[in-house]
Amino acid sequence: MSYSSSYMLYIILILLLYLGESQRNSTLSLGSSLTAADNDISWYSPSGDFAFGFQNVNDQFLLSIWYDKIPDKTVVWFVNDGTAVSSGSKVQLTADRGLVLGDFQGTELWSSEPFSGTVSSVVFNDTGNFMIFGSNSTLLWDSFSNPTDTLLPTQTMELGGTLFSRHTETNFTKGRFQLRFLNNGNLVLNARNILTNNAYASYYTKNTFDDAISQGYQVRFTTTGYVNIVRRNGTIVELTTNRAISSTGYYHRVTLNFDGVLVQYYHPKAFTGTSVWTAVWQIPDNICNNVEVPGSGACGFNSVCSLDDSRRPDCRCPESYSLLDPNDKHGSCKPNFTQSCDDYSCNEDLYDILELTDTDWPLSDYEELKPISVLECRRQCLVDCFCAVAVYRGETCWKKKVPLANGRKDRSLNGKAFLKIRKGDPRRSNPSAGDIPNYQEKKDTSSLFLVGCVLLGSSVFVNLILIAVACFGFLYRKRTTNFQPASSSVETNVHRFTSSELVEATNGFEEELGRGSFGIVYKGKIHMASTVIVAVKKIDRLLQDGAKEFQTEVNVIAQTHHKNLVRLVGYCKEGEHRLLVYEYMVNGTLAELIFGSVKPSWTVRNHIALGIAKGLAYLHEECSTSIIHCDIKPQNILLDGYYNARISDFGLAKLMMLDQSRTNTGIKGTKGYVAPEWFRNTPITVKFDVYSFGVLLLETICCRRSVEDPEFGDKAILTDWVWDCFQEGRIVDLVKSDEDILSEWGKVEIFVKVGLWCVEEDPSLRPTMRQMLEGVVNVSDPPCPSPFF
Repeated sequence: MSYSSSYMLYIILILLLYLGESQRNSTLSLGSSLTAADNDISWYSPSGDFAFGFQNVNDQFLLSIWYDKIPDKTVVWFVNDGTAVSSGSKVQLTADRGLVLGDFQGTELWSSEPFSGTVSSVVFNDTGNFMIFGSNSTLLWDSFSNPTDTLLPTQTMELGGTLFSRHTETNFTKGRFQLRFLNNGNLVLNARNILTNNAYASYYTKNTFDDAISQGYQVRFTTTGYVNIVRRNGTIVELTTNRAISSTGYYHRVTLNFDGVLVQYYHPKAFTGTSVWTAVWQIPDNICNNVEVPGSGACGFNSVCSLDDSRRPDCRCPESYSLLDPNDKHGSCKPNFTQSCDDYSCNEDLYDILELTDTDWPLSDYEELKPISVLECRRQCLVDCFCAVAVYRGETCWKKKVPLANGRKDRSLNGKAFLKIRKGDPRRSNPSAGDIPNYQEKKDTSSLFLVGCVLLGSSVFVNLILIAVACFGFLYRKRTTNFQPASSSVETNVHRFTSSELVEATNGFEEELGRGSFGIVYKGKIHMASTVIVAVKKIDRLLQDGAKEFQTEVNVIAQTHHKNLVRLVGYCKEGEHRLLVYEYMVNGTLAELIFGSVKPSWTVRNHIALGIAKGLAYLHEECSTSIIHCDIKPQNILLDGYYNARISDFGLAKLMMLDQSRTNTGIKGTKGYVAPEWFRNTPITVKFDVYSFGVLLLETICCRRSVEDPEFGDKAILTDWVWDCFQEGRIVDLVKSDEDILSEWGKVEIFVKVGLWCVEEDPSLRPTMRQMLEGVVNVSDPPCPSPFF
């Protein structure tokens, strides 16, 4: 090789080294940018210990800071409330706003503002702090002052500071737990309501408030590896009670984990191939026993918490329960069966008991029985249609109902739990990975009878005779139990109250829950097998329409049973009194949820929309008598403790026999939800409800009402505005201020199209509810819903 060639090769190598090191420069120039999917390009601190850029999370990208020299690239800070973005999204350093994150269409998702001044320099240092400076080296913004779930050495937390846990290990959106440094100097851990951000009572408190002079004012993570609370008088309160590990050869972090445990970790800088993050200390020591506040507890509702070998919560679903979200092992569990309070459905023919040891849900009691024997405690839960589990300890029996909260398994509980399950649940023989194993199952008499048949039957003929006799007996018993005169079918399916009973139950109709076109709804308590909170609808206008609505509502609801329909507990028809008694829905109406000041998450809205569709599909296609609701709107959708949608208010429902397809009616539906065929006085079909559902679906997506004041201009009528946005490719305008919805953009677009198909003026173009649920609805671009557009 010639001298000139060697010289050129040397120059090229120097340039490549320079270009590589330029990515690790601590000072970044304005106008610099990073694009999601550029996996090899990030911004680095001078030592290369920390990187800033896009991390791939579940095939999307999270703008974050992470430890770069260890294999797992541990994330210590992130933006956009943890919402990942799609490929092609871009972050840029700007002079007037600092860091600005936008999606692939250029829509702004997050920025480091607000601050006053113009950016003059940006520094990313070896502590992991990303800092933006203005003129005269004034600090305008830095990542340390805006923490997410982690603190790093040299970082401080001031009064009022907060860390939020992640939702799950791989879902960085805000989870259920908080670390807060209160203004009185106390450091607390608490669970919170994700929807409203309401903080529950703390499950850990480090109290430093003795007086104004000595109260804590700053949390410090020192370079020597200690975490302290500094008091105003100069003394310190140590959180790191163990000996700290040297910061010279180790990385450090303090993280509020998604399971609610605050842990200080260290990790060797010299990676050996087996190195992992090791805990120095954690609080609380046993979170299963600490989170005893409103909400689900350390694990989700109906789950059971126990500690693993690392003293972290291990959440399991009881047998015959399964995870509500299969991807969230610490989430809530749902029963694989629906328990009913029909007269003949709460008995030993349908349900069985599993015995659990040292297990309890301490905040789900609704009745206490003592003194009582263990066998009677078991029986009392089996025959009580409200009872999901009974816990027995010290001659006392606590009956509990779903959702079961703060579940835990611990030897110190020293008791038995009797869990009610449905017989014949196919999932019992194949429990999910999240199920609690090793239960002792009590054999029921029917199982023993079947075993006896097999053992005694020495021939096929004998076995057939025995089985036939058993089946005949069962059918005869069922027929005689179920047989009632047709004229009294309503009377036997729901409880009939006297007016005086309901006056007492509502304390003289004291607490009003809401008003409808025919009556007012009040909150009350009734005493049946136990005390039950109910909603009592009092029909206050006994004109022809009111009486007709009352009788229709009783007749319709008494014949229906579905998890997405509100359940009628009973009614009163006495003289001039007409009252309906429903199960009480703790989360109110869909209208209160989507039209409130705080938007619910997209996950919640998606769940609710599908529930409404399932309920309508049942009414239209699965009832022996097809039912048209005729007044689907957010005010008539109630929400239970799990935010499951429950369709209510059947006062305008129209019944059709199976051989009918239309009905003429004088319905009085609600403005904004009424299908066009009503105005033409043409026959009404189930497609009337589909139209109303379409309007409601668009309201749920946009979190606004279908009809607004004229001052909204071309946005006043929601269906018109949605069509304009869809036609002009501006769907994002519908949810512009709704950040978490952007992570599910493909589903949002499909929902918008489905909503527009549902509000087509021609009923024959509207899909059926079954088509929507089965995914075969035409999700191609819909035509203009109305020729007047």
